[in-house]
Amino acid sequence: MLWILCLLLQFYALAIFGRVLLSWFPLNPHGAMATMAGFLYTVTDPVMKPVRRMLPAARFGGLALDFSPVIVIFGIFFLQRMLRALGIC
Repeated sequence: MLWILCLLLQFYALAIFGRVLLSWFPLNPHGAMATMAGFLYTVTDPVMKPVRRMLPAARFGGLALDFSPVIVIFGIFFLQRMLRALGIC
């Protein structure tokens, strides 16, 4: 039954990856992609916001890089590896 946790963690990592991809493109506010982006932001914000508060975006001139998605995905992968080591996944 705990395999569901592994599956949810994988879907959550994919949601964060989708959020990153959608953030690179301009979206029509009334389009389907904007609806999907809104859903992904709603789902991923509870985890992303605390990480973003601890690690603000790195600024390089006029460019800001947000490393919080990378950190959260690494955290998910680390948790998945721990669960695999315990024989859960």
